[in-house]
Amino acid sequence: MLFESYQLRSTTLSNRIVMSPLTRSRASSDNIPTEIMVTYYAQRASAGLIITEGTSPSPNGLGYARIPGLFNEAQVQGWKRVTDAVHAKGGKIVVQLMHTGRVSHQANLPAGAEVLGPSPEICPGEMWTDAQGSQPHTLPRAMTEDDLRNVIGEYATAAGLAIQAGFDGIELHAANGYLLEQFLNANINRRTDGYGGTADGRNRLVLEVARATAKEIGAERVGIRLSPHGVVNAAGAFDGVDEQYLALVTQLSALGLMYVHVLDHSALGAPPVPATLKADLRAAFNGPFILAGGLDKAGAELALSEGRADLTAMGRPFIANPDLVERLRQDAPLNAPSPDTFYTPGAKGYTDYPALAA
Repeated sequence: MLFESYQLRSTTLSNRIVMSPLTRSRASSDNIPTEIMVTYYAQRASAGLIITEGTSPSPNGLGYARIPGLFNEAQVQGWKRVTDAVHAKGGKIVVQLMHTGRVSHQANLPAGAEVLGPSPEICPGEMWTDAQGSQPHTLPRAMTEDDLRNVIGEYATAAGLAIQAGFDGIELHAANGYLLEQFLNANINRRTDGYGGTADGRNRLVLEVARATAKEIGAERVGIRLSPHGVVNAAGAFDGVDEQYLALVTQLSALGLMYVHVLDHSALGAPPVPATLKADLRAAFNGPFILAGGLDKAGAELALSEGRADLTAMGRPFIANPDLVERLRQDAPLNAPSPDTFYTPGAKGYTDYPALAA
């Protein structure tokens, strides 16, 4: 089943292998996709679907050094070169919209931008800045309702720009402790207004962003990534997490979104997403369901054959294997990735991994 075509709403995929979103920090200093990014994504166009690295819909969401944005014309044109190259090789590609929220440092933001979050609590840990090296995260300003209206508009605008840039759709990044999950997660969201305090309140921003982007470009072009029970960026489980996510996905299903994409970090040592929750979320969503997290060929085939997913996503194997689909098809050995080049500028560890033909 892994190598069969699949109809993802209105988009036909050549196989059921999805390239997971992978931050690689190769955009320009002004957050524009570069020519080396064109090469990188084109090399991996044999994936059934590519989900790009996290791309900010707002200057305020550019928390990491050298991540791309999608809020101005130069960024649209940079991404257009990427989508044209992927489509020329027969691939399909969606852009992951990722606002980093409090997972940020002021030194990584452009002039006039600021670090925002649901509550005025600093994210534990540090992050890299090109200007000052590794630094503790910046204390966020708690978002007002005006800020929330603005950010919903930024997501909708970015969705429209994504279609202008030639993408086949967008993915809302509501996982890994970034802005949308910051609102979902009771350990981070301390609000007592209509955007916190209860499960419905915590779900509200994600649902409003999903509705706004679906209105802008059509629900069949809007997917979403979730990581319930994930611990990245100080998220973590909380009382009622399963019930909250089940309610969220039930409401997302009613919108007719492109897909729901559930990430399980247990392969990296994090607590697993309970199998019962995954099954319940799949049952709650009347549409395509993607599973991600430590899958190899056998695990992906098993998930598909058992009906636990329609598509399976892989991350790190795609870093080191531009021709991963063909390697899996042939049961060929995989190149090992080089972690010390995951986020460094330049071609080394990015576009120089050999393909089988080489």
